[in-house]
Amino acid sequence: MIVCVAEKPSVGQYIAKILGANQRRDGYYEGNGYQVTWTYGHLCSLLDPHDYSDQWRAWSLSSLPMIPARFGIKVNDDPGVQKQFNVIKTLIADADEVVNCGDAGQEGELIQRWVYQKAGCKCPVKRLWVNSLTEEAITEGFRQLKDQSEYQHLYEAGLMRAIGDWLLGMNATRAYTMRYSKGVGRDRQMLSIGRVQTPTLALIVKRQAEIENFVPRTYYELKTLYRDTLFTAQLPVEEGEYAINTLDEGQKLMLQAGSTPLTITSVEKKKGTEFAPKLFDLTSLQVECNKKFSFSADQTLKLIQSLYEKRITTYPRVDTTYLSEDIYPKVPATLRGIREQYPQVEPLLALRADGGKGAGSLPKSKKVFDNKKVTDHHAIIPTGQRPTGMTVDEQKVFNLVALRFIAVFYPDCEVSNTTVMAEAGEIPFRVTGREVLKPGWRVVFDKESDNSENSENSENSDSSENAKSLPAFVKGESGAHEPQLKERTTTPPKYYTEATLLRAMETAGKTVEDEDLRDAMKENGIGRPSTRAAIIEKLYQRKYIVKERKSIRATQVGIDLIHTIISPLLKSAELTGRWEKKLREIERGEYTAQQFLDELKQMTTSVVRELKLNKAGLMCPVCRKGTIIRGRTRYGCSRWQLGCTYSEPFET
Repeated sequence: MIVCVAEKPSVGQYIAKILGANQRRDGYYEGNGYQVTWTYGHLCSLLDPHDYSDQWRAWSLSSLPMIPARFGIKVNDDPGVQKQFNVIKTLIADADEVVNCGDAGQEGELIQRWVYQKAGCKCPVKRLWVNSLTEEAITEGFRQLKDQSEYQHLYEAGLMRAIGDWLLGMNATRAYTMRYSKGVGRDRQMLSIGRVQTPTLALIVKRQAEIENFVPRTYYELKTLYRDTLFTAQLPVEEGEYAINTLDEGQKLMLQAGSTPLTITSVEKKKGTEFAPKLFDLTSLQVECNKKFSFSADQTLKLIQSLYEKRITTYPRVDTTYLSEDIYPKVPATLRGIREQYPQVEPLLALRADGGKGAGSLPKSKKVFDNKKVTDHHAIIPTGQRPTGMTVDEQKVFNLVALRFIAVFYPDCEVSNTTVMAEAGEIPFRVTGREVLKPGWRVVFDKESDNSENSENSENSDSSENAKSLPAFVKGESGAHEPQLKERTTTPPKYYTEATLLRAMETAGKTVEDEDLRDAMKENGIGRPSTRAAIIEKLYQRKYIVKERKSIRATQVGIDLIHTIISPLLKSAELTGRWEKKLREIERGEYTAQQFLDELKQMTTSVVRELKLNKAGLMCPVCRKGTIIRGRTRYGCSRWQLGCTYSEPFET
């Protein structure tokens, strides 16, 4: 008997139908030589501290760091979880082979492996790995089952992620709560610290401080109006300064410019190309949904996950915007599946998908198809199944995915960028404009839903203040003009929205506008696409942040927590990003899990030791009234003369 274990009941039911296992049992389906069962969520987890030692049951600084000699797992206590685990365990005990049909990602691999370990699985295990849940994909996947050993590195990366979160989370949370939290016993407020959660909160707190401490500056811009076109003065600027810093200076320059007619000194036209926006990975989809529909990251993840489970879109928890080359021949069938809703598809269906470069061929651009940019999964695209049964919000998300998919097969948008230079009173002026020569992929999008990131995908295009065509200026022409001095005030940075926070997490806090550079930085991002939404939600739940309209604000509790943390390791997005990079290297077999585990233990010990050494001036943990003072060999409480018994030797 072959036992298949799916990620959830609905997926298990569909796989059972495809395999012909049509007899419903308690917790599984059976038939045609198969038994199909399922997990739901995390059936197993790492042991709690007190499972390793009674000394770790009570929270105390003296018991830290908690570093088990060997990490263990357990089946969670929930009665429903226990019942389903026992079903799986019983089936596996009599199985000739197990097929892991879990979520095709790092977390899904870990969930399944833990279940097999606790169930005492001894038989061979195969892996079903699919990019969508369509019947075609699952059938093909069962024909190409892989041995579990091929995903060992993926499992090790997931395991190290879980152990890392346990080590730093458990130890740092206890250490900082015991050292800095107010209250006693059950009234003590827990200071929750996480490997990804805390650096994310630190980004928000830092941005908020920049805004609150911002001091606006007044400066001036010199412009002039000529032939209904506003030119801007091109004045030398020293670093950290503005071209015109005072009103007197600006008025003098305005008079100087107005003393002579404006003369056109050059007209330069340059053709450029704007590429279609990239296909979606999970983060870019969450960003776009937040911008367009104000959906939270968590809401978008749930919607695209639902579309995946309805077999309308492909696997969502991805961090690539590319497709593998084997998808190319399948494109016409995918387009035919969505043609009813999207008339833009019709011109594409007249083209061939045979890789030819002549007229009549679907384009096969390296900006879309690149095997080197795809590992386990490709970008999010429609499956080609007729999209039905969607909610209103699911339809919005699907529209974004479908239109992007259609647009990448349309011609590039051709533009003409014009730069006009002029001079008046020996002051140079400039204006730029842009004219769309051939709209190309832009015809795919409705005017109101035109892609907001097209400038990031442009080549030889000018990010001008005038994104419009200009009058036909001629070099040497001259005429009257109207100089204007405009007062400007510097503005503070903007509060994070969920869209901009997701981008900051993706780039470890660095501001990166270029799409290709963002792709290169993903390895150093904090968290994974599949976990970032949950991290943001956790910050809301713990009342470290709140949402005001679309802006994210840190609460006083969140601010105090970040100010309390003395270890840069715990709040540095860059350091956490380096950690994420190593986890990805483990996944690719370029770094060993043992090396990473050794580093984890060393980091955890360092964080705890740093906190223990930083005592003088802190509140006494015993009487909660005095402060800690340093003696010759021990720490003590400033109220020792009043009977406080706190005493602790120096940590060495």
